[in-house]
Formats: sequence, C-alpha cells, structure tokens
Amino acid sequence: MSARMITASLAALTLLGGCASTGWMTPPAAPVEMAAPADDGIVAGLMTDNRVQTAFAEIEAMRTLNNERLVELTQIPAPPFAEQARGAEMAARMRALGLADVTIDAVGNVIGRRPGTAGSEARSIAIVAHLDTVFPEGTDVTVHREGDLFTAPGIGDNSRGLVVLLSLIDTMQRAGIETRDDLVFIASVGEEGLGDLRGVRHLYENDASPFASFIAIDGGDAARLVVTAVGSIRYRVTFRGPGGHSYGHFGRVQPHQALAEAILRFTEAATPLTLDGTKATFSFGRVGGGTSVNSIPFESWMEVDMRSANPQKLDALHQAFLGSVDAALEAANARRRQGDALTVDLDPVGSRPPGEGDLNAPIVLHAMAAIRAMGQEPELTASSTDANIPISRGVPSVTMSRGGISRNAHAPNESWLDENAHEAIQMALLVALAEAGLVSGE
Repeated sequence: MSARMITASLAALTLLGGCASTGWMTPPAAPVEMAAPADDGIVAGLMTDNRVQTAFAEIEAMRTLNNERLVELTQIPAPPFAEQARGAEMAARMRALGLADVTIDAVGNVIGRRPGTAGSEARSIAIVAHLDTVFPEGTDVTVHREGDLFTAPGIGDNSRGLVVLLSLIDTMQRAGIETRDDLVFIASVGEEGLGDLRGVRHLYENDASPFASFIAIDGGDAARLVVTAVGSIRYRVTFRGPGGHSYGHFGRVQPHQALAEAILRFTEAATPLTLDGTKATFSFGRVGGGTSVNSIPFESWMEVDMRSANPQKLDALHQAFLGSVDAALEAANARRRQGDALTVDLDPVGSRPPGEGDLNAPIVLHAMAAIRAMGQEPELTASSTDANIPISRGVPSVTMSRGGISRNAHAPNESWLDENAHEAIQMALLVALAEAGLVSGE
C-alpha cells in the first residue's frame, strides 16, 4: 500500500475511532430479527395512570397548536452549518414552556433540562431532534397547506421532530408530570449529510457518558424503531493533472479516465460485499471537473458514500475503495506519454460509526411496548441517525417516529400529512416516562 493510501486510510479510521466504534435517515434496511423478549410491564402500568391519560388528552387537543408550530419552525431556514436562527427560536420556545435551564452550546445544540426529583442522584435521559435540513441557504421554505397536507423543504425531516420535543415539554408541564430522573431535551445541529452528526458528537466530547439512555426523534413510520446504527465512510476524491488542449496535448494524463476507472474498479470489488449478510451499500453521489469539450481537464472529482451496520463489512468496503483508487492512479500514469504525472487527493468528509444496540435493553422493550400500546407491531430496523453516536458507545438508544406521514424527504416538494400524528408524541411520552421514572402522585 502506498504512503498516500496509508495516510487516507488512517484519516478515515481516526474519524471512526473518535466515536469509539449515520441525514439523513437512510432507507430501511432489512428488519432486525429478534426473539420477542418479556416486557417489564412499566409501559402497561403507565397506560393506567390518570396523569398519563390526561397527558394523552392534552396531546390530542394540541393538534392545531402543533401544526402552527410546524409551519412557524419550518419557515425559519436551517441550512447545513447555519442552524442558528432556528436554534434561537427553539431555545426561546423551551423557556416559554417553563424550562428554566436552557442553553446553547459551543456548536449550536439547544439543550433544555427538565429536572427530576432525585436531585444529584438523577440520571439524564436525552430526547433529541435535529435542527438542520439538507437544503442550502436561499431555499424557499414557505409552507403550502392543503387541508392536513403540508408541503415545504424540511417540513417532515425534521421540523416535525422539533414539534414533538416542544409537545412533550408542553404536555408534561400542563399535566403536572414529574419524573425521578432528568429529561434533557436537545435540538441538535449537524445531523444531515456533511454535518456528520457533529452536534451529538460534541455532546460526548467532554463527557464519555452524559446520558443513561438516548431517544432520537427522526423518522416517519410510527411502527418503525431504529435499534441498529448504520455506519458510513465518505470521501471526496480529486484526481489532478496538468490539463491542456485535447488535440495538442494528447498523451497527457486524463483525470476523468482515472476517475471512471476508479469507479469501475470499486464497483467490481465492492458489489460482492453487498450480495449477502448484513446490508452494505456504496454510492457515487456527486462528480465534477473539466473546463470545456476541447480540453483535457486539470482535475476530476467525486464524492463517495459507503455504508453498513457491520463494522467488518464497512472496513472491507473501505479497503476495496482505497485499493481501487490506487490502482486507477497507477494505470492512468502508465498510459502517460508526456507531461506531469497524475496525483490524487483523498479527503474524508464524513464517518458515522456503526453499531448494534442491545435488543434486550429496557429502552428497546419500553419503545416496543409503547408502539404496541398504540395498536401497532414494532418494526425493528437499522438506520443512520443521531443515535449512531450513543449506540456505538454502548448507550441504550432508539430512534422513534415523529408521527404523521412523511413523503419526498430531502426533495423540494417534501410533504407531511397530519394523520394520527398524536400517536408518535404519545409513544415518545411513554418511553420518556418509562426511562426517567414517573413520580407517584400524592
């Protein structure tokens, strides 16, 4: 392996190591298979509590208010790395709902703590929804409504998740619900794309175990429960040469040829890794370069995404990728007749740690019981969300639905349908109370 390859490999693996091991929510992988473990009965007990039933009624009565919140938050732009305005609004709303301890940290996460009754003995239970969208600055985020259908970029992913956070705080305040442990409501930054989970990463930088358990709100299907973290490695690859005239300098290295060869070699090497076992994928998301039809380009670039929940498969994809780039570079330079040699830069642009959650952890059992309490059967699956970071560190974690029906995520015509949307908030409330402990009424 060349020095260039070793450097690139170590750079990407350092990113993985920093997380002790994923936008946007990836499309569903094969369901996670598990035997049905025994429920501890906590959720069933909560369902019979009068305060919980009062809270459920409050959530249903909050429908119009929540749709107003949805429109107002969606129309505050939150492009990648520029979530400040929406974050400031979330902080103000948390304070207005009665949370006294609300802060915005160094990277922009909005953190609102609802203290439990256990004081210094209280654990911290995180409930997280991300602020950012995939849409660039300048995108028109005006919401269009037709009945119960709302259309706008980012309205489902993840403005609706933020509404769930506010609804939980509001409901618990109205119903006078107290918990033993602290509930920490977090509107995180940098979940999407090249944000690379930077908000949740930051939460773990100065504290290896800030939370006893972690609930992410990100996903449409109410029955879908993410318990496994799909990891990813992402690169920007740039082949560079001297360029020149297509006729007069023929024989110089061709960056586009090298890029095409790297794509072909990697496709051939990686495809067998995707055919069986734990799902593994790869994609060439963007390509570019060149100046004109009659020029030899001076550079050719692409962005590559590799994913799997299995660390060994992800590493195998990574090594196949590095080998393919190296072989393409060598072949291109072997064809050179004149001019300087071709070079390649490998820049890691993202690395999300994979991990398999404990399917018998109380939080998983509580979430499954909550879904069943709404008359549905849980669908355990793998995805890439803010929960990747805690899952990779062994922290009991799940990602739950934001409710309603989301369509066309990450597209300008993204939409969200208000259909039984209250059920997701009720499910999240049950899991939060099961994890934090509902304090007995007087």
